[in-house]
Amino acid sequence: MTSARDVLTPDALALLQTIAQAGSFAAAARTLGVVPSALSYRVRQMEDALDVLLYDRSSRQARLTEAGLELLREGARLLEDIDAVANRVKRVATGWEPQLTIAIDSIISKATVMELCAAFFAHNPPTRIKLRDETLSGTLDALISGQADLALGVTEASTQAGIHSKPLGEVSFVYAMAPHHPLAQAPEPLKDELVRQHRAVAVADTISRGGGMTIGLLGGQDVFTVATMQDKLDAQLRGLGSGFVPQCMARAFIETGRLVVKKMERPQALIRVNYAWRRVAKSPPGRALQWWLEQLESPTTRTALLERHRGV
Repeated sequence: MTSARDVLTPDALALLQTIAQAGSFAAAARTLGVVPSALSYRVRQMEDALDVLLYDRSSRQARLTEAGLELLREGARLLEDIDAVANRVKRVATGWEPQLTIAIDSIISKATVMELCAAFFAHNPPTRIKLRDETLSGTLDALISGQADLALGVTEASTQAGIHSKPLGEVSFVYAMAPHHPLAQAPEPLKDELVRQHRAVAVADTISRGGGMTIGLLGGQDVFTVATMQDKLDAQLRGLGSGFVPQCMARAFIETGRLVVKKMERPQALIRVNYAWRRVAKSPPGRALQWWLEQLESPTTRTALLERHRGV
């Protein structure tokens, strides 16, 4: 007796998809260039092997039964898995990764990242690109945990084996608020006792474990927590709080008077920002990762990733 494994081949599953798309055995036969009886025979073989009816033959249309619908759904998933295996094999043969995941800190210019993606896709590579939005410790954590292959905007050093990093640049932070915020009229330098009386806007750390990191918060201060640095800027532009923001992201708003910068008792923060990537020992990076690392060797590209921010 023919087993289900003998009958449920990729060709047979693709045949079910063709019949479903065509709407009838006759239409599917015309599409495939075979006689309808040949399709009926193949379907009967599947039904006999599974001991179920896949089609309701009481009408002229090729109407699937519930069992047939389930086989069609699962068959589509299996065909996708086969394609994925083929892609992985192709990667081994050609050096291209099936997918490259890039973790992007919210301090990084998304416009520049999109331009890099456009340049990458112009080469028509087989690698799919997946972008992950991360913040603070979460950017490096995505890399260490294996959820990303490349991280842009890492502010922490890693001693983890297999993690390599290079400098992206330096980012200076300024303490800013909207001109109608109470602190905008306060005398400088702002004392911590006064700042503590007003709400701070903070960006949530996306690290998946541990407490994460914070920048410039005072003990006992009311905090409004948002998801990204862009959200933080938006909140401070609306007067919902104050806090340290990257000067490169706030520059346009400072120049137009929509944000007021105040000197603090504490020194202005300067943070070194890196890019980092995963690398298997004694194995060269995949061709997609190599392409991105080559772009990051350019000082112009590194500067644009930190400086070219759109206004809110």
